[in-house]
This record gives sequence, structure tokens and C-alpha cells, in this order.
Amino acid sequence: MTLVDAVPGEEYIIKEIATNDEELNSFLFSLGCYSGEPITVVSRKKSSCTVSIKDARYNIDNDLAAAILV
Repeated sequence: MTLVDAVPGEEYIIKEIATNDEELNSFLFSLGCYSGEPITVVSRKKSSCTVSIKDARYNIDNDLAAAILV
């Protein structure tokens, strides 16, 4: 399941980042978004969602959320 399908308010563990784009991988890693890390969808909007990773909140678009498998 991807973050797009995640239920807001529930904590998930990141299983994989499904992308071949090294720049995107590096960006997500710098946010603390990598395999084994807990992540929570705080809220969802039409084209983006707000996630909580390591006590920080980030707004990511749905394309990026679709690359994060939980």
C-alpha cells in the first residue's frame, strides 16, 4: 500500500521507496523518510498530504506519496 491509500492519523512503517530517481531518493532520505522509519499521514488534501516523520511535518504531493510504500 502507498501513502496515497493510508488512513490519516494511523502510524505506518515505511517498507520501501519505489523510485529509480536518485535525486528523489536523496531528498526523501534527507527528510528521514527511509525503510523501517515510522510515518503518519496527518491530513490529506486534493493533490497533496501532510505527513509526520520524526516529529517534523512535511507537505508532499500525491506523486511523491505514491512512491512511498508502507
